[in-house]
Formats: sequence, structure tokens, C-alpha cells
Amino acid sequence: MILVTGGLGMIGAHTARALVDLGQDVVITSHGRTDVPAFLAGRVAVEPLDVTDRSAFLRLGSRHEISDIVHLAGSVPGQDPVAFFRTDSAGLLNALDAAREWEVHRFAVASSLGSYLGRPEVPWHEELALPAAPAPHPIIAFKKAVEPLTANALQDTGVQPVVLRIGSTWGPLMDPESPFNPVPPYISAVLRGEQPAPLDPDAGGDLCYAPDAGRAVALLVTAPALGHDLYNVSSGRSYTNRQLVEAVRAAVPGARVELRPASGEPAPNPYLDITRLTADTGFAPAYDLPAAVADYVAWRAEHPR
Repeated sequence: MILVTGGLGMIGAHTARALVDLGQDVVITSHGRTDVPAFLAGRVAVEPLDVTDRSAFLRLGSRHEISDIVHLAGSVPGQDPVAFFRTDSAGLLNALDAAREWEVHRFAVASSLGSYLGRPEVPWHEELALPAAPAPHPIIAFKKAVEPLTANALQDTGVQPVVLRIGSTWGPLMDPESPFNPVPPYISAVLRGEQPAPLDPDAGGDLCYAPDAGRAVALLVTAPALGHDLYNVSSGRSYTNRQLVEAVRAAVPGARVELRPASGEPAPNPYLDITRLTADTGFAPAYDLPAAVADYVAWRAEHPR
């Protein structure tokens, strides 16, 4: 059985769904959120858990025979970054404790494309040395620290770390007004009949639709063998706002969406290279941007997020 912490969050739920679709038994943890999406109802075991409670975390191993862990649980920073770091560090360390005690096969953990910030190359690939650039947000700072902490904690244990540098992911179950991805708020405004502010046509970058991100993570956890401990997880494509506006117009007839006049020569938009992911798992995204926007608009017709 595979444990997915944070399994009712956007990426966690889609990872759990993909794992079940691959024939795996899955247990997910939830804390605060209790609404199980219809696509998971009756298909996974759900365990209420505060991942910062070490004893409660380790007791999961007495109720389930867990073979692998996907650690995606995390909190949202408030005014005090130290409190955020304390909470998410406790969750990470407890998950690592569990991986070691239960002697699982793989321990997959979320990092972020933000680890690459400061590198001018396009696209970003796993062989790049990470820059000592200031992290613009506490989540990015923590995710960057997750990588060496996980590698060190699992060294010589027999547990394979799988660090997931996850791209800019959006889709069903994301907060429609999330500040962490511009697409759901933009589409939400359109669905309310509003006219969003005009977009720079050439700006854009990395985007991954949540069902694709979940399937990529599932393939990494279940692959017979992996040649690396670090993988970019995204669509492997760059998008522009021009493409987003065209996709929204196609999915929502009559949508009032506009582009600003282009200004000068556009700079390259950074995105994640997924050559390593594809080579080791066979992953290919199922959704391009028009298909993702159409699917999300259809989802939002029946769901608030």
C-alpha cells in the first residue's frame, strides 16, 4: 500500500487517483479538509492525521502495510515564516522517520521549480547546479531545503529518495483564487462574467495540469527501477498568455478576454525539461493547454474548486 500525505490537496488527490488507476492500494492522510472528491470516494483509505504528530504518524504503520510514501502534505505560511518552517519541517522529519522505520521502498517528496530561480538557461533541467539566489517566498525556501535534508536522512537506509521538482501546477481542487498560479483566478473571473485585466501576450512559462502532475508522480513511485533520485515534474512545455487567451475563448464562448499590445522582443519564458522523467517512466502529458482549459471549465461547471 502506498501512503500519500496531503492526499486531499490538489496534487495529492490526483496522485492518489493515478496510483489507484495503476492498480495500487492507496491510503491518504487529511488534516482540516474532509471533503473527498468523487473520483476518490470508495477507492482509497482515508486517515485523519496531523503530520506534525510523530506518534500518530508512526501508528499508521500498525494499521497499514505501507510500501512507499509520497509526502505532499504542507501548510500555507502566515505572518511568521519561522512558524511555517517549524510546522513543515516537523511534517517532513516525521515522514522520513516513518520511511526509515517501515523500511519502505521509495520516499517521494515535493520540491519546486522555484529551486532553479536565478538560472538564466531555458529550459531548466536537473543537471543544473542550483544558484545561491534569494528565495522570494517561504515555500520556495523550504522546498529547496527539502532536497538535501531528504537525501541525507535516507542515505545508507535502503530507502530510495525521489525528489519531485514540481512545476507550476493548476487544475481541479485548486483554490480558484489561489495566489500561487494565475490560471484558476483568471478563468474564475471569466466564469463570473467579468473581464480580467489584459495580459502581456508573450509572457508565460511553465504550466502543468494537475491530472498530468499526479500521473507523473504515480509513475515515478511505481516504476520498476529509477536511474535518478531527482526529477522535474511538469508538462515539459512553455506556454504564453496568447495561448491561454485563445484556449479560454475556445472553452468559454463570448469570454471577454484581451491581450495588451506586444512590447519589444519577448524574453524566453522558463519551464521545466522533463526528458529524464519521460525516459525513466514513459510519461507524456495527456493535456495540452487548450485541452486542460476545456477540462477545467467543464469541472468548474459542477464544482466550486
